[in-house]
Amino acid sequence: MLEFGRSVYGTASREGVPIPHSPNLDRDPDLDLEHAGRRRMGQPILAGLIAAVVGFFTAFALVLSGLHAVGASPAEAASGLFVLCLGMGLLGLHFAVRHRMPIGITLSTPGAALLAGSGTPRGGYPAAVGAFLLAGGLLVATGLSRRLTDLVNAVPRQLAAGMLAGILLPLCTVPVRALARIPGQAVPVVLVWAAATRLVPRWAVPLATVTAAVALVADPPAAGLHLGHLGPRLSLTAPHFTLGAVVGIGIPLYLVTMASQNIPGIAVLAANGYRAPVRPVLLGTGGASMLGSFAGGLPLNLAAITAAMIAGPAAHRDPARRWIAAVANGAAYLLLGLGAAAVTALSAAASPLLVETVAGLALLGALGNSLAAALAGEAHREAALVAFVVSASGQSVAGIGSPFWGLLAGLAFLGLRHRRGQLRPAADRAAEPADRAAASAASAEPSAPAAAPGTQSAS
Repeated sequence: MLEFGRSVYGTASREGVPIPHSPNLDRDPDLDLEHAGRRRMGQPILAGLIAAVVGFFTAFALVLSGLHAVGASPAEAASGLFVLCLGMGLLGLHFAVRHRMPIGITLSTPGAALLAGSGTPRGGYPAAVGAFLLAGGLLVATGLSRRLTDLVNAVPRQLAAGMLAGILLPLCTVPVRALARIPGQAVPVVLVWAAATRLVPRWAVPLATVTAAVALVADPPAAGLHLGHLGPRLSLTAPHFTLGAVVGIGIPLYLVTMASQNIPGIAVLAANGYRAPVRPVLLGTGGASMLGSFAGGLPLNLAAITAAMIAGPAAHRDPARRWIAAVANGAAYLLLGLGAAAVTALSAAASPLLVETVAGLALLGALGNSLAAALAGEAHREAALVAFVVSASGQSVAGIGSPFWGLLAGLAFLGLRHRRGQLRPAADRAAEPADRAAASAASAEPSAPAAAPGTQSAS
């Protein structure tokens, strides 16, 4: 039997139990190495491609909504989407090859949400382009100046999160309005998204986007679909600087890009064992953002969500080979950019509510994370709520959008609270820690029915 085992199965264990024959035992070692090499390359390449597809279909509707909101024509919006894909692809390839790290570059999704809720500034689309140029210049300045970096870091994270949540809230309510106004198109999109979040969460927004496209084809608009020129084309616009656009769009765009994209992106890389080359990234993304702004490009920045897909173990078990995923990611963005005009034409034919529905669904996760961060600690919670409410109001004052006033109101409330705390009697201030400890002990009592939410929030 042992001889039979050796002849048929190829080998046997010490106990005489036959081990099934593996064809690889008779293969040339060079072929085995080649096969292993293909497997090592295939996994990170697939991870990079998936990250690019998810990132593109999650963000493009929001980008187009934002550019249309600030006055861009369909051709200018298509130009902006193309130049963004071009910048993400080229910079991603450069940083991945240069630093041998899984550094992903993407657009500022919170920045696009800011535009979608801002409206057309005084001076029209050229004024928005001037704000894009300013935001890119501030990114370059941040890469050159440690003081500016420290100034951004000095803004409490809870206030920045509150401002971002206020920007996102109106956009996330659009699906609700769409269900009432265009149920025939919106209901399938929302149902597919809801089912996908349970079964394949990573593909929920891309599948919702495909469903929206199918709904558009099944129920075409009366005006029809005008494809026109589907090749990539740049539409250049001379920037125009106005106070309202600079303060209401440019500065908030820079702040949300830093606070909601670059800083989390650095943290994601660090969590996976990589030290991001912060200064080269800020200089590169800032310079590319300045160049791209003339064609309608929003600021570029480190990837955060998709970075977890190309920098984590899912890309490759060997951290030294995950940079290949970033190369594939950059190449995929270059290919996706070739379809920017077609995507824009399809979106232009759709109801604006349908496009904004996809964007609103894509932002629900970001809204939840922002609210959780804004309400996480008691020290700045009230100030963060002030920033949230003012930013969500959508009210412009002196041509300056609500996000700026929301951040300013939160900082003013925080300063007033600190000032009030300094003016309180010393005995009251000394007793405050004991009061907080007592409140914490009371919230920890199992018999208190309201303790659960607070305990969950603290954890």
